[in-house]
Amino acid sequence: MLRFALAILLALPLSACFQDETVTGYGGDRLWDLTEIDGAPFTHRATLRFEEGGNVSGQAPCNRFFMRQTAPYPWLEFSPIAGTKMACPDYKAEAAYLDSLREMTLVEISGDVMILSNEAGRKMVFSAAKADG
Repeated sequence: MLRFALAILLALPLSACFQDETVTGYGGDRLWDLTEIDGAPFTHRATLRFEEGGNVSGQAPCNRFFMRQTAPYPWLEFSPIAGTKMACPDYKAEAAYLDSLREMTLVEISGDVMILSNEAGRKMVFSAAKADG
């Protein structure tokens, strides 16, 4: 019995090393709809999804995109954004979304709200999508 208890105590610190340090590991594993950038409502459809292993994808007003989360939660850093290159009339909104996303350095999740922010005071607010898909 003592050996078993000792084995458990030795294994506990090792199990902490394997916690998912991405946004997914902290409740962010769902589809998020962008609702505002810097306090102004964002009226175009834009989404963000954090996936297992640090993969991130989404839909900007025109194009689908993907990247990787490269910093542990609650910090936020992305690999370069890659995606489709379709033309559309909402290109200004797309540029505003993707440019803002590149600047975010911190993430906070509280229930159905996710806030991305940076030290300069910029902020993006997302809400959990009603129909996750």
